Amino acid sequence: MKNYKILLVALPFMILACSKGGDSTPTPTPTPTPVVVNEADITFKVEIPASTEIDYTKIYGAIGGSQAINVNITSALPKDGVTIDVKVTKDLDNTSVFTNNISSTTAASNAFTISSLSPGVLSTATIVVTSKTKTSNTATKTFKIAAK
Repeated sequence: MKNYKILLVALPFMILACSKGGDSTPTPTPTPTPVVVNEADITFKVEIPASTEIDYTKIYGAIGGSQAINVNITSALPKDGVTIDVKVTKDLDNTSVFTNNISSTTAASNAFTISSLSPGVLSTATIVVTSKTKTSNTATKTFKIAAK
């Protein structure tokens, strides 16, 4: 009988000691932080001739029907490069005179030759440089040009 009393006293402790315990929620796996691409704002200058930045407030007089320009990117280039769009339109009726596009470049210096300029016709040249990595990173420059 003595053994039964010991068994009755020890039984509740054995049941509690072997129990699984309360259901706890598993620790959630932390989500990785998104990678943010930090890149410098695009800056560039238009050079005629090369190494001489033009005055964007004045009309540039091209000799003949074409003009060589250089688009020199002065900021750090994005890792995937940039696109460069050059468009020239007549001021009189906004018709396109010249368009050219470099869809992807990692060069800082980029040469273009604007052609189809008519003597005495004032036009506006627009150059847009856009990052391939971050398309909201863009810069635009415009200047007036006319063939003499």
